[in-house]
Amino acid sequence: MFRNPNDDEVRSFLAGVRRIAVVGLSPKQDRPSFRVSYYLQAEGFTIVPVRPGVNDVLGETAYPTLADVPGSVDLVDVFRRAEEVGAVVDAAIANGARGVWIQSGIINEEAAARARDAGLFVVMDRCLMVEHARLLG
Repeated sequence: MFRNPNDDEVRSFLAGVRRIAVVGLSPKQDRPSFRVSYYLQAEGFTIVPVRPGVNDVLGETAYPTLADVPGSVDLVDVFRRAEEVGAVVDAAIANGARGVWIQSGIINEEAAARARDAGLFVVMDRCLMVEHARLLG
């Protein structure tokens, strides 16, 4: 069974994160993905929106897939249905990301285990904004 890292491990990992790809980032301000990304951007992180059919979000160029993002990212923040997380994990591994954060309410044990087995830092079923504010805010 998957276990999230402890607070010290999360704090240490997040302290080294600068560039975050947000898969499923909505341009609608009332959506959780937008609010979380807005917060992260205000905290100094570079946000890379990943969403097909959108040119930009929060003033940043958007990419249709993680595979289209130039360069690697430190962290992939996932706002997709549980059954879509496996494909996002595969793309994160291919991108060279150091971690995958699977947002609150999204659980895919198999994908989380595959990411961890590939050496990625993995958090699942937690909100990145809430945890960042609690541990580093």
